[in-house]
Amino acid sequence: MKITAAITPDQGKDFVLDEIELAEPKANEVLVKIVASGVCHTDAVARDAAIAPLPAVLGHEGAGIVERIGDNVTQFKPGDHVVLSFAHCGHCRNCLTGHPTVCETFNDLNFGGVHDDHTHRLSQDGRSLSTFFGQSSFATFAISHERNIVKVDEDVDLALLGPLGCGIQTGAGTVLNKLQPPFGTSIAIYGTGAVGLSAIMAAKIVGCKNIIAVDVHENRLELAKELGATHSLNGKEVDVVKEIKAITHGGTEFAIDTTGVPPVVRQSLQALRPLGISAIVGVTPEMTIDVHNDIMAEGKTMLGVIEGDAIPQIFIPQLVDYYKRGLFPFDKLVKFFDFNEINEAFSASKSGEVIKPILRIQ
Repeated sequence: MKITAAITPDQGKDFVLDEIELAEPKANEVLVKIVASGVCHTDAVARDAAIAPLPAVLGHEGAGIVERIGDNVTQFKPGDHVVLSFAHCGHCRNCLTGHPTVCETFNDLNFGGVHDDHTHRLSQDGRSLSTFFGQSSFATFAISHERNIVKVDEDVDLALLGPLGCGIQTGAGTVLNKLQPPFGTSIAIYGTGAVGLSAIMAAKIVGCKNIIAVDVHENRLELAKELGATHSLNGKEVDVVKEIKAITHGGTEFAIDTTGVPPVVRQSLQALRPLGISAIVGVTPEMTIDVHNDIMAEGKTMLGVIEGDAIPQIFIPQLVDYYKRGLFPFDKLVKFFDFNEINEAFSASKSGEVIKPILRIQ
């Protein structure tokens, strides 16, 4: 079938909306009419650093309505409202033990450009286009394996829900699934973009005593306090480690770094109290750590977390429920753009003007 998609033609190039071909869904696959798709930093990395084969159709925070199903699909039917999340194999040891975010073939399935049968579904003028994250949701329609799809309530605005499939799931899940801070403990969140603000909302849900937001943009720090941060620190203006230790009388039990900036990552470790844990969720370059002083000497832990260690079919409906009850107001993070404004949406995200752009596809 012919669809409209935002093509990434080459590394660093702007998105180009054009007509392409989408194959029919195969066994265990679902054809989804995309209503909206979130804009995520990972899409920008894929465009600018070519972490997936190009040309490609990017997009991995899709939300839409099931159009058709392939053979053997039993969990979905046409008309269902769904969110698309990351691809995983479903049968490796990590998937079977409840950790699909570290599927043994995660990188191949999400960044390899093909579906799990090693074939393409997208093409233009006879040339194959790469798929991204098992969905390629910057398009009017997408095909995804049924295990990557989550059915959601139809009484919530579907256009709003796409970011639950990646960025918002990452922030909230790192708190609720991985760190699980006990009531009354302290946590510092470094970086208050969509991931960091989602972590702040989650920390409020579990009852953290001190929720400390760290950023260099005052407008984001103000929003962080509105969403649940008890303290905000501008990293350009204060000694972050000193201030956190003063606020918490010794350091936080938990930290999350969403920035990927090496000096900030070290701050997240240095501002921990002994036995504290820092979760790294940002894409971080090679950096130097004083292992003895930053980690070992005080029994600290530094760990990586992907996609909030979530099982999307369980976790995303939980987040929707929190949202409906007024406990997780992630709608305050978003601004909608028309599909043909995709390049403007990415510029707004990069500049910090908009925390979480969402493209209205149709």
